[in-house]
Amino acid sequence: MGTKVREVMTERPRCVTPDTTVRQVAEVMEADDIGAVPVLEDERLSGMVTDRDIVIRAIAKGKDPTGMPVREIFSREVVTVGPDDDLSNALSLMAEHQVRRLPVVDADNRLVGIVSQADVALEAKEKDVGQMVGDISQPPAGPRQV
Repeated sequence: MGTKVREVMTERPRCVTPDTTVRQVAEVMEADDIGAVPVLEDERLSGMVTDRDIVIRAIAKGKDPTGMPVREIFSREVVTVGPDDDLSNALSLMAEHQVRRLPVVDADNRLVGIVSQADVALEAKEKDVGQMVGDISQPPAGPRQV
């Protein structure tokens, strides 16, 4: 049996509620040097808000993040893993969905941690890390405009 997600995940990550303002979320991101924050309702995972969500769904649309609740911009469709899942499963999900962080939830959808690309990298062999970073960071197919 391989390493379990619980062995490498970050426990008790900073979280926000849907009513937290976008500005407050950005302040949490800056203070903790993170790019994604779980959104909880009644202790259950509702989604994630990322720095990209803030830029694309608020700032680029000319909205004022100061008083805007994060409920208007956070991502509700989130891929998750369980604490007893094999780390290789988390790695596969990260590559498949091209995400660098996965919320770790229990059977009742309660957040118990976050597993990140960095967490996996610390646990994996050097060769595996190179492959993982390549798989996760691979740009989506199709034309890209700047």
